[in-house]
Amino acid sequence: MQYKDYYKTLGVPRAATQEEIKRAYRKLARKYHPDVSKEPDAEERFKEVNEAHEVLHDPKKRAAYDQLGSDWQAGQEFRPPPGAQRFYGERRVGPEDLGQFSDFFASIFGGSGFRTGGFRDFAMDGQDQTARIAVSLEDAYQGSTRTLELSLVELDLQGHPVTRRRTLKVRIPPGVTQGQQIRLAGQGSPGQHGGRSGDLYLEVMLEPHRMFRTEGKDVHLTLPIAPWEAALGAVVPVPTLGGAVNLRIPAGSQSGRKLRLKVRGLPGAPPGDEYVVLEIRIPEANTEQARRLYRQM
Repeated sequence: MQYKDYYKTLGVPRAATQEEIKRAYRKLARKYHPDVSKEPDAEERFKEVNEAHEVLHDPKKRAAYDQLGSDWQAGQEFRPPPGAQRFYGERRVGPEDLGQFSDFFASIFGGSGFRTGGFRDFAMDGQDQTARIAVSLEDAYQGSTRTLELSLVELDLQGHPVTRRRTLKVRIPPGVTQGQQIRLAGQGSPGQHGGRSGDLYLEVMLEPHRMFRTEGKDVHLTLPIAPWEAALGAVVPVPTLGGAVNLRIPAGSQSGRKLRLKVRGLPGAPPGDEYVVLEIRIPEANTEQARRLYRQM
């Protein structure tokens, strides 16, 4: 059988921390999940990534694997060293568990033989899940609580993907922005054999607004004004997410001028601002009185 370099599979160095291994695994698992990936070899790569994570995320199994030495190269012909079972004591994986792993894994962690009804308690963490949630700008400003019904892909006890409907109550915190992820701990796919459940990440998609657009926590608004307000200056009411406020327009303003209302954007630390872009609207000269006033100007 061929030696498998689990570190190379996850793209991490042998000295990688558990957090680095976790991040690499989550990234690759999302990339190669057969239900979402368009890669031609996604299913096989997904199995390889899961197997590498099964070994490296467990300190005991990782230590046992590392004892094989660092001189092996991926693809080399491999035979377990004599007495390898002493690395793992009596803890074995039953054949029903090893079916989802390679012969290389079975040769190391299955021991010299399988026991009927052997241990099935090698914990496997559940997969993280991602979904999108549409949020109005008003809810992003004030915060809200929502009840969602989601269709999430999970792995059953045999490791096969199945789709299940979930109903969740979600708190939208004030100040969420476009693309931000809300983490729901333990709401992803359930773990197997005592492993922890994965997390659910909800990606925020802000709904289009009839007046405002956002850039991060900043809010932008186009404000129509009359020519005399631009020429002479004025104080006019301006809508914000927290209610209307008065804005002073400096005399001699032109179309496209940008005025800032501090801390009137989305809340946060620090909060965003509101930027008001002036747009001069020219009244039509569709009556004789209007034409006379234009000539008088």
